[in-house]
Amino acid sequence: MSSILVGVSGSAACFKAVSVCSELKKQGHEVRALLTRSATRLVTPLQFSCVSGTEALHDEWRPVSEDGMDHIEFARNADLFLVAPASADRLGQLALGLAGDLLGSTALAFGFQKPRLIAPAMNPEMWAHPAIRRHVETLQSDGWNLVGPCSGVTACGEDGLGRMVEPQDIVAAVQSALEA
Repeated sequence: MSSILVGVSGSAACFKAVSVCSELKKQGHEVRALLTRSATRLVTPLQFSCVSGTEALHDEWRPVSEDGMDHIEFARNADLFLVAPASADRLGQLALGLAGDLLGSTALAFGFQKPRLIAPAMNPEMWAHPAIRRHVETLQSDGWNLVGPCSGVTACGEDGLGRMVEPQDIVAAVQSALEA
């Protein structure tokens, strides 16, 4: 099966990423989760390690490879990169090519010829903001494919476009991208 990187940014939708990783592992994929510092305030790396069978990483200053170049190794060896959830902040960082953490560094090192998916999650007003719209356009022109968002009640209680799609929809998008 395929090797999949799952970048998890800080969002109330982080819990859905645990389910995504679990389902991808059940389907026989090798799954590696890369959590941002803010994601670790909402979910634990241990949750991802348990469901994926590989150590979930969140600190680029504690590498698992001897040469300390985890971001290069992960990017070269993975078949697909998924960022779920992708917060407003993470969309901006990816669009601008910022590499201030392990997720950002790995995203920059990940080859353009391989599938890259983003599952946004944020408040409807944030999703509609012109800056986010510009970042999304940049990401799409750079070859990232969006999975969602959808309409519904978001974590803040507002109803509208910005809610992260359900785990099964993300898993289906990953399968489709791998088959393309």
